[in-house]
Amino acid sequence: MNDMTPEENGAKKERSKLAKWSRRGFIGAGVLAGGGLLIGIGVRPGNPVGALGPKIAGGAGEQLVNSWVKIDANNIVTAIVPHCEMGQGAHSVLAQMLADELDAAWDNVRVMQAPADGSYIVSDTARMFAAPFTLNAADWLEPTWDGLFTQLGKSMDLLITGGSSSIRSTGQYQMRIAGAAARKMLIGAAADEWGVPAEEIVTRDSTLIHEASGKSAPYSEFATAAAEQPMDSTPTLKKASEYRLMGKSKARTDIPAKVNGTAEFGIDAVPEGLDLSYAAVIRAPVPGTSAESMNASRAKEMSGVLQILNMGNFVAVVADSYWQAQQAVNTIEIGWSKSESPIKTTEDQFAAFASAIDAGGEEAAARGDAEAAFESAATKIEAEYKAPYLAHAPMEPLNCTANFADGKCDIWTSTQVPLMARSAVADSVGLSADNVIIHQPYLGGAFGRRLESEYVAMAARVSKATGYPVKLIWSREEDTQKAMYRPADLCRFRAGIADDGALVSYNSIFTQRHDPPEACVPAMYDIPNTSVKVAAADLHLPFQAWRSVDHSQQGWFIESFIDEAAHAAGADPLEYRLAMLKGSPRHTAVLQKVAEMSDWSGDRAEGTAKGVAIVESFGTIVAEVIEVDMSSGKPKLLNCWAACDAGYVMNPDGFRNQIEGGIVFGLTAAMYGELDLVDGAVKQSNFHDYKMLRMNEVPQIEVALINSGDVPVGGAGEPGLPPAAPALTNAIFAATGERLRELPIAKQFA
Repeated sequence: MNDMTPEENGAKKERSKLAKWSRRGFIGAGVLAGGGLLIGIGVRPGNPVGALGPKIAGGAGEQLVNSWVKIDANNIVTAIVPHCEMGQGAHSVLAQMLADELDAAWDNVRVMQAPADGSYIVSDTARMFAAPFTLNAADWLEPTWDGLFTQLGKSMDLLITGGSSSIRSTGQYQMRIAGAAARKMLIGAAADEWGVPAEEIVTRDSTLIHEASGKSAPYSEFATAAAEQPMDSTPTLKKASEYRLMGKSKARTDIPAKVNGTAEFGIDAVPEGLDLSYAAVIRAPVPGTSAESMNASRAKEMSGVLQILNMGNFVAVVADSYWQAQQAVNTIEIGWSKSESPIKTTEDQFAAFASAIDAGGEEAAARGDAEAAFESAATKIEAEYKAPYLAHAPMEPLNCTANFADGKCDIWTSTQVPLMARSAVADSVGLSADNVIIHQPYLGGAFGRRLESEYVAMAARVSKATGYPVKLIWSREEDTQKAMYRPADLCRFRAGIADDGALVSYNSIFTQRHDPPEACVPAMYDIPNTSVKVAAADLHLPFQAWRSVDHSQQGWFIESFIDEAAHAAGADPLEYRLAMLKGSPRHTAVLQKVAEMSDWSGDRAEGTAKGVAIVESFGTIVAEVIEVDMSSGKPKLLNCWAACDAGYVMNPDGFRNQIEGGIVFGLTAAMYGELDLVDGAVKQSNFHDYKMLRMNEVPQIEVALINSGDVPVGGAGEPGLPPAAPALTNAIFAATGERLRELPIAKQFA
């Protein structure tokens, strides 16, 4: 389907070959050149580490080994991490957890991205995606597990960074075990050499110490001998009272490179030896359509253009630079096929939601007799809430560098799912997955967008079609208008309130249930009669998990309506919630803490008010109070207080940073986030009309952490987001008496 060949442009290129993968690394416990040690941990039952194939890449002096721990002759400990680093600090905290169990000196710890070859699929990840979500859910929650995380659990490509799961799964069940196992092997080696009991040897700062004899040695001295020791796959892990690194705010290992500009992101990829071309693309503006015709006459005459391709579901221009490619693709006149979707406008989408709800839904969760309790209630309230489509808008545009050559395809890209990206490439260009090599640089943001790999497959197809190594970049407009999205939704509530103000009947029905499935259930509240229904309705725009997934809508829906119930009952919103949390001591403690932080019951300046919300998501309970000033007639965000219980926080500074980021992300969506449909296409195109919260609009944020003890560790990247929107709209109601049931907020005060 090439419209222009390289020869026609006088642009035939000689392809360079990449350095081949070598065979210098081994899975399992083994010896590295120079007396180094690597520790392997079996990652799947019934699949011994020794059976995993050797993989290593690199230049002079590099050692990429398929294992969790490497100790070299210079006493440097390298933690090999299977999750990507997209700004959340996961690399550093995972290394911190490993190093603590190993008793390694933090200044001598390094981090290495694990190769994307399947060796690092963590068997506990599937369980950790599901189990923490139901930690406080009632037993009446229907365990459908229908959606993204379940599919990941069933897939052999389960190498994922998402769901705020890195620390909770890999950190707790792999990195700590790997560190403890390595420490035990080192002690065993030293005990044999020194002729002393192993239990008399202690470790500290990457040093083995036998105090009775006065002997000590760095880990590197016993690395080779340690490799011959038996490896305990279930070593004893430290108690919290024994932690030296975990629970401390250790500096992130990725920050120096990001400050001095040496950090490499996907868009920075310039593979050695490759003469790159650049591709810009244009896809169908309306989902489900394809290019039926095109007029590329202007583009053909433009300087630097090498090839123009009609690939069916997208058109690409390949040129000497991205700017040339983008300018050329913008001139192409494309005839798109007609959409069969009846949805042309935003109003059409919400009308489809309303029709589905009118027709009734299926029970997702139930307790008691919600209908009878509603009919007999002293006070009845009803409400309807609307949430819009949202884009992910990561700072780094979607991009991928691909080199299809000699029956193989090398890929350099920012991705949350490297193995899924590998499979997508293999399927798109007709290769086996073994012939696709994924190189993973840093990610310049993702928020769930890089859980899909269509842009990666596109780059591979373009490289194969042209014969060039190609760097494909989506424009901001392309990713805003033709990507995958947080779905819009409509939710209707009915509630019955008793004479004493108690909420005795809670009924909700909505259309979009993705993940986690219990996000729609107010399980933490003691409500005797509850009915939650889903009236499934098709989405016009394609769905992709967006930061906090269903909690981003359901947190706003539920906590806004609970606030309505409190006011209908004539009760203080915070006290009303506390009354329904008597059986949930952790939730109670979090809500009481945020009340204390925000001086909830104290005096308030004229025109200001505070709103509260509490949501548990991804194993972490977060309550937020937002103070807003409405004296000008428009909302001005003053303060945000957040109290969080994640069980145990491994790196307090990093955790606070993630909560703060989630709050800002959530407030941005609440204030400005909205995608409109016009003729079936997304109207917004860039940051001028898909606005972000500016620095001078961000409230002062204070975050308090509660380590509640012996409970599963919770996540950090997403839980700060869900309470932000309801806390803000609840504050606006408290200040004005106007209940906002549709987002975004700003357009209602324009």
